[in-house]
Amino acid sequence: MNTSTKISSGFLFILLLTALLAPWVAPYSYQEQDTLNILAFPGAEHWLGTDRLGRDLLSRMIYGARVSLFVGVFSTVLALIIGTIYGTLSAYVGGRMDNLMMRVVDVVFALPDLLMIILITVLMGRGVVGVFIALTLVSWVTIARLVRGEVLRIKEYPYILAARALGSSHYRIMLKEIFPNILGILVVTLSFRVPVAILAESTLSFVGLGIAPPASSWGTLASDGWTAIKFYPHLILFPSLAIFFTILSFNFLGEGLREFLDPRSAKGS
Repeated sequence: MNTSTKISSGFLFILLLTALLAPWVAPYSYQEQDTLNILAFPGAEHWLGTDRLGRDLLSRMIYGARVSLFVGVFSTVLALIIGTIYGTLSAYVGGRMDNLMMRVVDVVFALPDLLMIILITVLMGRGVVGVFIALTLVSWVTIARLVRGEVLRIKEYPYILAARALGSSHYRIMLKEIFPNILGILVVTLSFRVPVAILAESTLSFVGLGIAPPASSWGTLASDGWTAIKFYPHLILFPSLAIFFTILSFNFLGEGLREFLDPRSAKGS
């Protein structure tokens, strides 16, 4: 792996570890107020300053990382599972069933993602669960189309035809013969889709449709900072930098994994 991939992997590992250990790593609770230091600038007592209620920004960013990473990673993993099963079944069965299943995908894919996410979030209500479900429901179709294309290609390989001739069950062929051959592309897809989900969650929280107070995500912190950007720019700067570097790291990780799992892509670039 190249240097950028190693640095990105290290950054994401430290970020994930910090988020998991938030109660022990964060200097304050995410809702603890210091009324004597309201809207304080970064200093020795509060390294990244405080918000309009006197809450430590660094602590809220650490706790916010838990929400942003949870929603981004697990909604993508669930979408990956749904899309993989759906796309594999569609391609493997083929015929009219494949056409019918793909028409469903086409209908969902034709709907604007942001509009769907907002609609689902409004129906489910603000909170982690609503955002999680919304992101999952709009993400699986892209993965299903990708997986279907790969399975359509793989299922015509000689060893798949040989497995059928030897009487292997459809379940065994899909699980033992097809799935290992699409695992690499699934891992790469996961690394590229997670930052999309993190950005979508941040956007929802920024416009007031995401995580409900007093809980925080990077999007809610950026939204709070936007109202005071003129006089207290650090309130939006630090959450925005966290979003930027996390998305950038996932993208570098995805590129590195793609080159590692598919050497031909590295030679062709």
